[in-house]
Amino acid sequence: MKPHQFIACCMLSISLGSAADPLERPARATALLKQRLITGIAAAGPERLVAAGQRGHIAWSDDAGQHWTQANVPLSSDLTAVQFVDGRRGYAVGHDGVVVGSNDGGATWQPLLDGRRANLLLLEHLKALPASATREALLGEAERNLAAGPDKPFLDLHFTSADEGFVVGAYNLIFQTRDGGKTWTPWFERTDNPRLLNLYAIRPQGGTLYIAGESGLLMRLDAKAQRFVALDTGYKGSFFGLLDTGDALLAHGMRGNARLSRDGGRQWHIVSTGLAASITTAARSADGTLWLADQSGALARSRDGGASFHRVPLKETLPVAAIAATSARLVLGGPRGLRSIPLPSN
Repeated sequence: MKPHQFIACCMLSISLGSAADPLERPARATALLKQRLITGIAAAGPERLVAAGQRGHIAWSDDAGQHWTQANVPLSSDLTAVQFVDGRRGYAVGHDGVVVGSNDGGATWQPLLDGRRANLLLLEHLKALPASATREALLGEAERNLAAGPDKPFLDLHFTSADEGFVVGAYNLIFQTRDGGKTWTPWFERTDNPRLLNLYAIRPQGGTLYIAGESGLLMRLDAKAQRFVALDTGYKGSFFGLLDTGDALLAHGMRGNARLSRDGGRQWHIVSTGLAASITTAARSADGTLWLADQSGALARSRDGGASFHRVPLKETLPVAAIAATSARLVLGGPRGLRSIPLPSN
């Protein structure tokens, strides 16, 4: 199985045996919450962690992931990523083009966008643009999306405030909101992504937003032009994630590959991660320690801002899709659920 297929399998797990629409069916309560597929973990304030994953399941923990409480979620689409901007306001994205929001620290969630509405918004947006060859090509893609239905996932998100943020996903899907999800604006034509490659991650560094994606795609937001422009990292494999190291941007992806830039993406340096499998997730501790985890469950740590990484031995390794670091523990999520372990001492 190729690395990008692993990501897809970890994130795509909709039950085909049920006739009910996951956009209309609330997430079911389960006693096996900690064993469900988890694809995203985020801090909500200084103490709380919120995890999201399969079939709309979201849970929160106030003890560094040792105990979890299931949240009320109004849909059962698989979720792929979650972010909180403070202790109360948070967002999550996922399959069927869904975006949900919380105003109470992740205990309850409200729908903000789904693929049916997103497809219509995109089509209307492109029809209103001036005629051009690019517009006609994108319009054709939007019409195909509408005919296919809400089958395109959002894979990541980043909000710069409680109201303003982007969601990104498969086949160049990108939408912006400036009012907390009440309204959305497509940015489909504002990316240097003519092949409509998948957008896997969006993160800030040094006050600038970056997007990483398939086949070496990496873009930076040009605030003046209001467009994401392509950067050349010298790497053609897929980037699955981005991490702000504090003074640099780390892009990580297939077969343990990673690149580091300290100058806004103009120059990139190869980083030896010590990992062999595709790096699926990364985190930064409050003390500046950086953590990388790959799809085999191997873990690497950096204490020099990402200049070098070293493998961290674990008693047990499980496939990892999400990681969060607290002051005393690491919380890991993946196909086999959630686990919380003490910070490795060596």
